[in-house]
Amino acid sequence: MNRKIIFLVNPISGTVKKDTVLKYIETTFRKKNIPFEILPTNAAGDYDFLKQKIHDEHITDVIVIGGDGSVNHAVQSLRDAPVKFGIIPVGSGNGFAFAARIPKNLKKAIDIIINGHSQTVDAFAVNKHFSCMLSGLGFDAKVAHDFANKTSRGLITYTQQSIVNFFKAHPYQFEVSVDGFSFFTEAFFISVANANQFGNNFTIAPKASLSDGMLDVVIVQKMHKAKLPFAILKQLRGNNKMQQLVDDMSKKNVLYFQTSLITIKNLKQAPLHIDGEPKETYDQIRFEIIKDCFELLQPSKN
Repeated sequence: MNRKIIFLVNPISGTVKKDTVLKYIETTFRKKNIPFEILPTNAAGDYDFLKQKIHDEHITDVIVIGGDGSVNHAVQSLRDAPVKFGIIPVGSGNGFAFAARIPKNLKKAIDIIINGHSQTVDAFAVNKHFSCMLSGLGFDAKVAHDFANKTSRGLITYTQQSIVNFFKAHPYQFEVSVDGFSFFTEAFFISVANANQFGNNFTIAPKASLSDGMLDVVIVQKMHKAKLPFAILKQLRGNNKMQQLVDDMSKKNVLYFQTSLITIKNLKQAPLHIDGEPKETYDQIRFEIIKDCFELLQPSKN
């Protein structure tokens, strides 16, 4: 099959110099004699203009050069188009790419685009919004809101904002409904994940898979703040094994379970983020899996 590729480059995401990336792409794909075009990403996430181009010019692949927000926008707009998506991760966190085992190393990421296989992966809906990686309420959303307002990006800035917000963190009140069962909880944050991490290889949902048809829900309940880092660390290491949810509620600081649909009443207006981008919050939020949503180029399994 003859391939024709569109590269969408976010000129402001992450900290990587884009000129080097683009020169390497141009050299590599000209040598491979694979037709390509480089276009800027759209800050509003509106790629309707590309749909006709994809049809008329028989585009086969759309490759996003950017972070999780850029991937979210492109896939949301173009997921019904007959294309495969790829990622060259140059964002601040790159959680979705890392969950798909796409490395930050430029040469290896491009090798996956050229030689990798595509696999259908899931996404999910957050009320009217689209999410392909991880969304959440509370502490991590507050970090996302503050991080978005910073002029400099990257792991250091994100870590600084996390530390600042940790000392100011307070629990929020939620009513959680899942599988016909509802319960109230006071929690520092609730993460609903399709991918297994926040980004920067910071794993929060160790069982999460991009293609299992399930959302992984992590609820960090109210506890003494001195215990909070240790409870989260235990979760990151995957030691918080699944038990009956009712027992976990009283016995564990961190609840971890899987479901295809969850509704959360946001009783104290906890902030919301979707794929690391701050969003206006809601009184009630429905998270629902979108099974087999789009084709993603990933490393070959052999």
